[in-house]
Amino acid sequence: MSDTRFSPPVTPPRSPEDDDGGPAQTGARWPLPEEAFWSEATDPHGVAPGELTEPQPAVKADGPASDERPQPRPAPQQEAQPPKRKRDPFLDNVKFLLIALVPIGHSLVPTLAADSSRATYIFIYTFHMPLFVLISGYLSRNFWNSNAKTNKLVDTFLIPYVIVEVGYALLRVSVGQKWSLTIIDPAWLNWYLLALLFWRLSTPVWKRMKFPVPVAIAIYLLSGFSQISGDFSMDRFFGLMPFFVIGLVMQPEHFEMLNRRWIKVLGVLTIIGAAGVAIYIAPHAKVAPFYFKASYQNLHLSWYMGLGLRTALLICSLAMCFAILALVPRRETWFSDLGTRTLYCYLLHGIPVLIAKEMGWLSFPWLFGPLGVLAIASTCFALAIVLCLPETRTIFKWVLEPRLTWLYRRPSRS
Repeated sequence: MSDTRFSPPVTPPRSPEDDDGGPAQTGARWPLPEEAFWSEATDPHGVAPGELTEPQPAVKADGPASDERPQPRPAPQQEAQPPKRKRDPFLDNVKFLLIALVPIGHSLVPTLAADSSRATYIFIYTFHMPLFVLISGYLSRNFWNSNAKTNKLVDTFLIPYVIVEVGYALLRVSVGQKWSLTIIDPAWLNWYLLALLFWRLSTPVWKRMKFPVPVAIAIYLLSGFSQISGDFSMDRFFGLMPFFVIGLVMQPEHFEMLNRRWIKVLGVLTIIGAAGVAIYIAPHAKVAPFYFKASYQNLHLSWYMGLGLRTALLICSLAMCFAILALVPRRETWFSDLGTRTLYCYLLHGIPVLIAKEMGWLSFPWLFGPLGVLAIASTCFALAIVLCLPETRTIFKWVLEPRLTWLYRRPSRS
């Protein structure tokens, strides 16, 4: 009899899970939602080692032992596993371009007396945080309240929020400012972590509504009548709520609609028009409305003027958001991988920016003009690249992405 080689049965690799902890869906064109819009894709699971099957000797009934070699037990037939789903680069491209605008906007603040800086600042703030929130809503579509999801919210938002809040309080003291630590009132850039935490917790409520977008817009407009404090980021929570809910109800086919040629042309015209408007209104416009948090009273507006301003700002911001989504490349680019680590740029860029402000490096006279805007923008863009590198994640992962499995009780088995 021919010699049959013994080979261990192969254990198929486990199906990869998406970033949000849910089951992977094969054949999907878009990746499932991630736990945070800035998180890197989870590491692929390893293949479980196969277990060897011991061969059994063949014995003939009522006769001497057979001279034939023992045959191995045949390996069980395994169904073909689908290939690992490749991460779609489109949203990563969008996230990196948006995160690069965050340090640029913060670094322009000392030079806002110049019309060029003010126009650039207004242009950026019209869409960059609204689009961030919209993408966060889109990536929260599969969120539901469960033990695992709640644990990830604590790991991804709450713990980094406290760490960063304390870290920036210490940094301000080190540069000569007074000690100030108010955990319930997030300082500076830290508001986004807390607002995103509450937006995500509200996801099941929005998904049960028949008309979530009109309800969110109504809350957005009515919140302007109240002087909502910054405690727990409630002012931004209501001010940017429509963008999160719009992202929550969007589907992959909506992004595909933005890929049409005529929409791209319209997107270019929209951006050019928005830049022209920003240049025109820069000399006399206030920047407070573009933070999406000030009440009508704080803006010194009547109720009908306040409603009109908020409505116009919502329309302009949405137009800019969709224009950017239409024009961002959908293919793999040199910055696609950087878009998987935007958390680090967002939370760490404040350190060099704050130091530069306190040292007066952002207040040189030559920075108050178009050349200064170009210098600040190019420097901050390079900073964003560095902070999104894998080496940066390796250094700070233990602080910004802690694994606190010891903190939670294991679910009881019944």
